Amino acid sequence: MARANTEVTDFLKTRRSVKPREMSGPGPSPEELDTILTVGARVPDHGKIAPWRFIVFEGDAGARAGEVIGEVFARNKPEATPEEIAAERARLTEAPLVIAVVSAPKPHPKVPAWEQELSAGAACLNIVTAATALGYGANWLTGWIAYDRDVLTGLGLKDGEQLAGFIHIGTPTRANEDRPRPTLAEIVTRF
Repeated sequence: MARANTEVTDFLKTRRSVKPREMSGPGPSPEELDTILTVGARVPDHGKIAPWRFIVFEGDAGARAGEVIGEVFARNKPEATPEEIAAERARLTEAPLVIAVVSAPKPHPKVPAWEQELSAGAACLNIVTAATALGYGANWLTGWIAYDRDVLTGLGLKDGEQLAGFIHIGTPTRANEDRPRPTLAEIVTRF
């Protein structure tokens, strides 16, 4: 008989994203960050090939990444106002910690790239869940910066790599309200 852990399922049923602008410090300690990253790497991984990697932005790293983002944004949108450019530069600075999950598929005769990309998505969710379990707010975001090759190259992604998500982590500044979720009748069919 399976051993139930209803505390975990109750926790998962109430997980909620926190907007980065509703986060502040402190962020996770170095030990907590190691725990979050360890849980992030403990995902289904057909072939045991680890088709993902993590880039950690903390301290002034978010502002340094913002310089890359702001430069690309201004080049792509020459009519942008200084305020718009400043807002783009601040994308990775609202939360005290941002973890970029990089999908890095590897050629494999039995594991298609799609399965490897799904594994990177699972890493994103595990990071969000681990941070939330430690008492932090977390949010998995993408946006245009996750798809712009110049930004990705500037952040250290290699050819063939994609950004699965930026996971923003920090201390929530207010209670988070739940939102309507789909009912099982809306999303489940039985074959």
